[in-house]
Amino acid sequence: MIATVRKRKTGKAGETSSTVPVISLLTDFGISDYFVGAVKGVILSINPDAQLVDITHEIPPHDIAAAAFTLLAAYQSFPPNTIHLAIVDPGVGSNRRPVIAKTRAGTFVGPDNGIFSYVLEQAADYDLFHITDQQYFRASVSNSFHGRDIFAPVAAALSRGARPKAFGPKIVDPVVLPSLKPLRKKNGLEGRIIHIDTFGNCITNFTKADMLENPRLLVKGKRINTFKQYFSEQTGSRAELFGIWGSAGFLEIAATNKSAARLLRAKRGDAAKLVKSREHDNKS
Repeated sequence: MIATVRKRKTGKAGETSSTVPVISLLTDFGISDYFVGAVKGVILSINPDAQLVDITHEIPPHDIAAAAFTLLAAYQSFPPNTIHLAIVDPGVGSNRRPVIAKTRAGTFVGPDNGIFSYVLEQAADYDLFHITDQQYFRASVSNSFHGRDIFAPVAAALSRGARPKAFGPKIVDPVVLPSLKPLRKKNGLEGRIIHIDTFGNCITNFTKADMLENPRLLVKGKRINTFKQYFSEQTGSRAELFGIWGSAGFLEIAATNKSAARLLRAKRGDAAKLVKSREHDNKS
């Protein structure tokens, strides 16, 4: 996935010669319809040299929070000049804004509906632009498919060297989801489950920076005392549920060869609490 240098002879206003970065794609389109193919076709029609990489097209339909987490977990694996095209857009055709977010770690194109919340929350700084210049759109724009008619050609133009500021004015008020930062309380930290993966692991919003001495994790009325370094580690504990640091950098609740979410009857948004052992022991 190493970009190669390409020189262009012509292009729309605001474009400059540059390297051709990777364009990643993340959508809720699935793979049984024509949607993903149409988006890729538009990009390649504008820039045949574009390197397209699928993150996933299996985000649950209209699930902006799942898309925001998946994008956060994936984008740092890409080169910093990558353009990330993220389309989960239940407000397509409405007055929600199409935007470009420029960060040091990548450029993001998609709807202003919270899909970039977690990336922007962790970015040291960023610039956000409202896409208004219709010269970059397809000639005919469908109100039900901005992914093909607006976001794909914008991502392609960026890959040909157009600068984000060429597409429209800078804005400072993006739509945001609830923060990933847990709340600090006198007796510990209050957080939540922010994602449940394919294996049923429950991903919380606790990071290593939040860890307490001798921690205990309280979720759905259950106390989780065991923490493992890897899934098959033998700890001597008979507890089915355990905590483990996941690859996205968050504390996860897992179960050996089972779904922790099913055992807990947990869902995204459920509360989680991180406390010191003696605080829980005093309550026992």
